[in-house]
Amino acid sequence: MAGSRTLTALVGLAVSLAITVALWWYFDTLLVFLFLPFVPILFRGFGGDDSPVAQECPHCGFQSTVEAYDYCPRDGSRLEPK
Repeated sequence: MAGSRTLTALVGLAVSLAITVALWWYFDTLLVFLFLPFVPILFRGFGGDDSPVAQECPHCGFQSTVEAYDYCPRDGSRLEPK
């Protein structure tokens, strides 16, 4: 069975093709296909997983996303990736 990422990619492809065909039909020109490759550049800032990796103390539960913290300030144990 296909995974959720595969299904998301297939749905995105189908929607993209449907929008392209609709624009082609509406504007009645093939210039739509010249604009199509630039669409991902327009949405580059949205989504993605650019968030810092959280670290957590295995003993007390202290969490930090700052890379400067290697050890827990409460009990001194080494932080582990969450």
